[in-house]
Amino acid sequence: MTAQGPRDPLSSKRSAKQSAEAPLAAAQRLRKRGSQRFWQSLIFLLVLSGGLGYWRWQTWLQPVGGSEPIQVTIQPGSSSRQIGRQLQQAGVIRSALAWELWSRTLGRNWLFQAGTYALDPNQDMLAVAQQLRQGRILQRRLTIPEGWRIQQIAEALAERNWIPAEVFIATARVIPPLDWLPPNLSSLEGYLFPDTYFFPAEQLEGSLPDRQKAELVINAMLQRFAEVALPLFRQHATPLSLHEWVTLASIVEREAAVPEERALIAGVFLNRLKVGMPLAADPTVEYALNIQQTPARRLTLAEVRTPSPYNTYLNPGLPPGPIANPGLASLRAVLEPEETDYLYFVARYDGTHVFSRTLAEHEAAQRPILSQLQQPPSPTSP
Repeated sequence: MTAQGPRDPLSSKRSAKQSAEAPLAAAQRLRKRGSQRFWQSLIFLLVLSGGLGYWRWQTWLQPVGGSEPIQVTIQPGSSSRQIGRQLQQAGVIRSALAWELWSRTLGRNWLFQAGTYALDPNQDMLAVAQQLRQGRILQRRLTIPEGWRIQQIAEALAERNWIPAEVFIATARVIPPLDWLPPNLSSLEGYLFPDTYFFPAEQLEGSLPDRQKAELVINAMLQRFAEVALPLFRQHATPLSLHEWVTLASIVEREAAVPEERALIAGVFLNRLKVGMPLAADPTVEYALNIQQTPARRLTLAEVRTPSPYNTYLNPGLPPGPIANPGLASLRAVLEPEETDYLYFVARYDGTHVFSRTLAEHEAAQRPILSQLQQPPSPTSP
């Protein structure tokens, strides 16, 4: 039997300590594994939710889709939340919540402008926001041809159900306090500049009083006259006053159907004024009687002899005011007329005129035109 030596007390203590620490280490390892699994699971859930959230966000940003623009009116003072709800209800965006979240974060410095918009449902939410930020509102186009009278402008506005004709005509008789307008005007005939205008839809189709709508249109046309026509007048030396210039230009506008003849017709009228001859312009009689002459319906002798301040057959000089609203070309023709010794012209009713120097030449030019008008129309084949 082998004899055993005495046991090392330090070794015994170490063994006892290791035996005591073994369960604790095992528990720590278990806790560590559990903690790792927890964080791994949490990260997975965060990534998953983030991915789902990103997918949902991208879905919200996508266009709703549609074949026609959607008209939406944003009222002044509307909050981002109110705008978002309105856009979602109208079918312009997918989510009012996404609109509010975006407008409170990335778009917090954006200001959305009130107005009526035509919004394309095929654009994404951010494009819709950009349109509202830039104020690209729905506009209505109004084109006024050269030579239209106030009556014709009023009828065009009434046909679009924008302004009743009688309201526009009455408003055009109220002269605004503009320092460049001639004194003692009875109406704004002649000063409503013919052009193409754009107005916000809510101004013409909204709840504004009709009188206010008419004022908006008239003020825009007067402003265009001041911007375009007035500088032209001030750049030329002319014996005519502003009112005389516009009046004569309105007659030229209604008389000249061919642009190349404007300056020549203006020259003839100026020659007649210089020698004291009546202008004898048919459009002035048409204006006085509110009729429209055509090849089939010419002015009668009785109409030409009907007394009126506007009848330039009976009254020498210019009529009291413009008979239409002349365009820039006719206004320029009066300031830059063609130098000529013609004193007469007669319409061929194809838009052109025959010009003459003497009354005998004028009467000779009239005969074939009158003879052609009196001939019955040629029969047409069945």
